[in-house]
Amino acid sequence: MPRQQSVAWHVAANPSMLAVRAYPSIQTMPRESIKRILPMHNGAAAGLPTSEIRSFAQKHILLTGAGGWIGSALTQALLCASPAHLVLLDSSERNLHEVDAVLRESPCRPGHTSILGSVTDAALLREIFERHSPQIIFHAAACKHVPLMESNPLAALRNNALGTHTLLEAALESSAETFVLVSTDKAADPHSIMGASKRIAELAVLSNTHPRMQRKIARLVNVLGSPGSVVPRFQQQIATGAPVTVTHPEAERYCMNLQEAVAMLLALVAPNVPSGLYIPTVKEPIKILDLARRMIAEHAAPPAPEILFIGLRPGEKVTETLLSTQESWADPEAVDAPWRRVQSPCPTIEGLLLALRALAYAVEQRNLADALHWIHQIVPEYRAEAHPMQEGLPALTAELQR
Repeated sequence: MPRQQSVAWHVAANPSMLAVRAYPSIQTMPRESIKRILPMHNGAAAGLPTSEIRSFAQKHILLTGAGGWIGSALTQALLCASPAHLVLLDSSERNLHEVDAVLRESPCRPGHTSILGSVTDAALLREIFERHSPQIIFHAAACKHVPLMESNPLAALRNNALGTHTLLEAALESSAETFVLVSTDKAADPHSIMGASKRIAELAVLSNTHPRMQRKIARLVNVLGSPGSVVPRFQQQIATGAPVTVTHPEAERYCMNLQEAVAMLLALVAPNVPSGLYIPTVKEPIKILDLARRMIAEHAAPPAPEILFIGLRPGEKVTETLLSTQESWADPEAVDAPWRRVQSPCPTIEGLLLALRALAYAVEQRNLADALHWIHQIVPEYRAEAHPMQEGLPALTAELQR
C-alpha cells in the first residue's frame, strides 16, 4: 500500500472472522473520488425502504457536525431524498467546506445552507431556527476522542453536554418535530469525561418530555473507519512500517460500519418510533489484538511489523458495555430487531436544569473541581480517571466516588 494513500477502513466481523476492506474518507479524498462514491450513501444503500426515504421529502433538516464522519454520511444519504432544505452546521471550516462542495456538485442539488459555528452558540442557534425552521434535527456534533478529552475536560463538557442542552432548548422553542441525538456506548457507566459528557447529553434529551417534539437517541457503538479511531491508526502504522500499537491484550470493542449507523439514524426519524434511547443490535465485541493481527497479515509488506502493547490511555476501558448497570431492555424479546429500545433512568427535568446551570457556571469559570462535582451529581455512576487538568484533585475525586 503506498505510504501516502489516504484511506479509512471498514471492518465487518463475526465471532470467527474479520473481513477488512479499504474505503475512502470524505475529508481526505480527491473531489472526483467523493463524487464517485455518492451512490453508496443514498437511502437505498443505507438499507432504508423507499417509503422511509420519502418521509424526508420536503422537510427542512438541520445536521450538526455535518462535515464529520457520521454527519457527512448522513448528509449524503439525504441528498436524493428530496428534502426541502438542508442546514449544515459544523465548527470545522475544512470539514464544512468539503461537504458543502459535495452538495454543490451533487446531481440531486438539494437546497442547502452551510453555517460555520458551534452548538454552544445560543444566539446563532436562535438565528438558524428563526430563518430555517428545521423540522428534523440530527445532532452529530461532538468532541469524541477519549484521551484527548481527558486533557480538555471543560471543552468536552461545553460542547457535548451543554451544547446538546442549548440545541435542544432552541429546538423546543421552534416548530421542530424530531430531534435525534448521536450518542456512544462510552456513555454507559462512563469512565471518561467524554463518556460522562455524552451521558449528560442523553439525560438532557430523555428528561424533557415535551409532547410536541419526538426525541430519539442512538447510542452507537464504535463506527469503524472514523478518523482517529483504531483502524486508520493501524493502517498508518502498517503503511509506514512502524510497530502496531495495541493498548491491552484483552481490549475489545463493539463495532458497526458506517452504513449501519446511517441506516439506524435515518430509521429512527419515523413517527411510529417512540421517543427514547436506542442501541443497535450488534454481534460479539471484536478483540483489538485480533484486528491488528488480521490487518498485518493482509496488508503489511515483509517483514511484518511487531505488535506493541502500550497500556490503556486515560479514560479508556478494557471493554465497553452497551447498557449501564441501571438500564435494561424495554423489550427483552426483540433480540432480532436491528436496534432495541432501552429503559434508562433519568432525573426530573427541574433537577437536571438546576444541575446544568451549575455545571455551565463551573465550565464558564474554568473551575474543574466544581465541574467534577456536578458531573457526579448528574451521573453518579461516572468513575473519573486522572488527567492532566486534575492535578491536585485526587482527594476530591476519591471523595466523590465513595
